[in-house]
Amino acid sequence: MHPRTRLVSVALSVAIVAGCAATATRPDTISRARLEAHQRFLASDALGGRMTGTAGYAAAAEYVASQLRLAGIEPAGTDGYLQPVPYAVALLDPKASKLRLHRQGRARPLEWKKEWISGADVLRERTGVRAPMVFVGHGVSAPQLGHDDYAGLDVRGKVVVMLMGAPKKLPVNPRAYHSRGFAKERAAMQHGAVGTLLLRDAHFSKYPWQNVANNAGRVPSMRWVSADGKAADYFPELRGAAVLSEAAGPVLFEGAPKTYAEVMAADAAGEALPRFALAGEIEIEQRGSVSRQSSPNVVGLLRGSDPQLAGEYVVYSAHLDHLGTGAPVNGDEIYNGAYDNALGIAMLLETARALAAAPPRRSVLFVAVGGEERGLQGSDYFGHYPTVPAAQLVANINLDMPLVLFPLADVVAFGSEHSTLGAAVAAAAQAEGMKLSPDPVPEEVLFIRSDQYSFVRHGVPALALVAGSASADPAIDGAELIRQFRKTHYHQPSDDLSRPVHWPSAEKFARVNVRIGTIVGNADERPRWHPGNFWGEQFGKGTVAAP
Repeated sequence: MHPRTRLVSVALSVAIVAGCAATATRPDTISRARLEAHQRFLASDALGGRMTGTAGYAAAAEYVASQLRLAGIEPAGTDGYLQPVPYAVALLDPKASKLRLHRQGRARPLEWKKEWISGADVLRERTGVRAPMVFVGHGVSAPQLGHDDYAGLDVRGKVVVMLMGAPKKLPVNPRAYHSRGFAKERAAMQHGAVGTLLLRDAHFSKYPWQNVANNAGRVPSMRWVSADGKAADYFPELRGAAVLSEAAGPVLFEGAPKTYAEVMAADAAGEALPRFALAGEIEIEQRGSVSRQSSPNVVGLLRGSDPQLAGEYVVYSAHLDHLGTGAPVNGDEIYNGAYDNALGIAMLLETARALAAAPPRRSVLFVAVGGEERGLQGSDYFGHYPTVPAAQLVANINLDMPLVLFPLADVVAFGSEHSTLGAAVAAAAQAEGMKLSPDPVPEEVLFIRSDQYSFVRHGVPALALVAGSASADPAIDGAELIRQFRKTHYHQPSDDLSRPVHWPSAEKFARVNVRIGTIVGNADERPRWHPGNFWGEQFGKGTVAAP
């Protein structure tokens, strides 16, 4: 039997067993048994880490589709429950790729994985550039906000060197927008640059470089492609790109007006960064394999109970993919993603089952997307090609890595403060005896780092519901447990079924999720961005509330 066929067969068998077991319980009750069964299957070694495009991911998609069917959710993809997404896929060949500094007639190669990493160009097997370098601060061009890192600089035909993130002086929401990679690349392209070098900074250093570099050259680059072959957020004018480690910074800034240490100190202090030419030229060569493949989102529909509102859609989303197999850590090469995001998908499925028992007035879409770990690809494709009228998508509630590590006392909903969705989340949390806490780390702009951002970019008010750090047990430091998970297990093979889950809190958290959709789905008015909100003004398309 073909491995994919075997996996799909296993998926369907588990789905049937889970569905039969569910008939003995009330369908509107969230239960540990079902949550645990979903997570156990999706995070099993048999699915190989659910990398988008693999047989393991396909089996996971079939499982989700079968569970939606058992819950009474209609297919709403373009092929039954599936929405095939066309991808351009590229894998870098590190041995044939290089990054070299040229100074005073000498070439100084930078060391792969120690000093630099890169993905492959998704449309070109061979690309490269050799050009002078210019340090452009954060690489943010926002003159309307009084900040333009390119002002007074001529970077035409040059490689721009920039820090991650965006200037601290910018308001948090514009800072989030301009910190995204595609915004930086677009700005570089618009100013005539031919390549980019991205420098790690102090903030990102909390995630060890080794964790980032382990799977460089092993994990493919992916972009969804349109019918005419254009890749999403792709700028062919940029002929080379790399990410540099902290170790490479001093080397790059040798002979510059400011040292790497001085620049980093200024950034940490929130000071205006100097911008200047760097000594010598940089040579970037990227070689790799390029292919096309299709891998689906899964889309289900629960029709609304009100004929007047059933044509509007509340969207629940969660990403189904993870990192697949990669560099072994302690002998384990499977990146199972038990929390990230098997548990999120488990909660999506149980939310569907609960809402099917009492459909709200509006219709509800349940969308399990692929390609999140490759840059929010599946959700962005759905945003461009929704399977229902785009103008009728009224809200998005996203689930990504709910860390239910201890007895929860609160939830956080990234983005809920930007729209009228915040009131729904607060009411839902209160109904479960929990509080809604504000974003504890607004400077990390987590609102833009998961699939809800794809909906935001299409004007849909959205939020990401996550577990808070307040513990109902005063003897437990919830914030420290979350920090340790992110440092030790996030995007590592150890995010597997050995990770503890506080199941009573997982049930409560899932009920909050159900209540949010019920409140939003039954409200007389669709959600609106708050007046003057950055995201509403940037993308709102008429979804901004009147003052």
